[in-house]
Amino acid sequence: MKKSTEQIPVYSLPDFSSQERKSQQFQVEVFDANRHFSVRYPHRHDFFEVLYLMKGSGYHVIDANKYEIKPPCIFFMSPGQAHKLELSNDIEGYIFIFTADFYLLNRSNQNSLIEFPFFYTLHQENPPLHLENENDIRFLKTLFMQAISETSSSGDFTLELLRSVLDVILTTCAARYKVNESLLNKGKGQILVKRFFHLVEENNQKNLSLSEYAGMIGITPNHLTQTVKQLTGKTSTQIIKAKQLLEIKRLLVHTNLNVSEIANQLNFEDQSYFTKFFRRETGITPLQYRAGVLK
Repeated sequence: MKKSTEQIPVYSLPDFSSQERKSQQFQVEVFDANRHFSVRYPHRHDFFEVLYLMKGSGYHVIDANKYEIKPPCIFFMSPGQAHKLELSNDIEGYIFIFTADFYLLNRSNQNSLIEFPFFYTLHQENPPLHLENENDIRFLKTLFMQAISETSSSGDFTLELLRSVLDVILTTCAARYKVNESLLNKGKGQILVKRFFHLVEENNQKNLSLSEYAGMIGITPNHLTQTVKQLTGKTSTQIIKAKQLLEIKRLLVHTNLNVSEIANQLNFEDQSYFTKFFRRETGITPLQYRAGVLK
């Protein structure tokens, strides 16, 4: 595997958009082996993604989890997540990528996006939605095709119609998505924890403290920890450490940065503390981890 000497690339929506749509906050199109954009894997997005695969095979690696592609299925990605696709040449489907601003425009509930069960998931997993009902399969295909058709229109209500189609796609998927029963009636706490996950994903290279995260949300560290513990079984500090470790492992495996450079990039006070932290959490040194994964 050829590794880059730089950090894992972060792609913005314009990187996936045709020239005439560079200023737009969404892109919807056919997803197959002939798609017009090329990316380096693994990579991150700073936008949301819905990937509907109807044919083909392969694997989708999202952060530390590897999922087999068994169409028809739909994958959901939140901003900040690192992922890698390993696809067969006969892959066919649709992709809808969009910013939070695009979806939330004119919505009174600004939490409505992260309320969907497949974005910023509480257990840090992203299993795809496997579609079993033929009506759902056809309905969702029709929605994606309608959205693609609308992108060539310039009518006064085109963008609003596209938001509505996206909302129906997400709502339909949410209604079919399997959720842990114990989480169904924990609305406010669940949103708080998802906001915390969102912030950790956005800031995990800054090495922020629990108090700093709690302050960004506007609650006490104790309140944050109690809520996170209740819904995930882990403390806030454990979540922060897990994200730090995941980011370290990403950089060890997918870049040529040395230990000192990684420690500096992730805002650790020095290389010695960085190595001690990694060894304490994993039982091995960063270089041992790199050697073990890449051998």
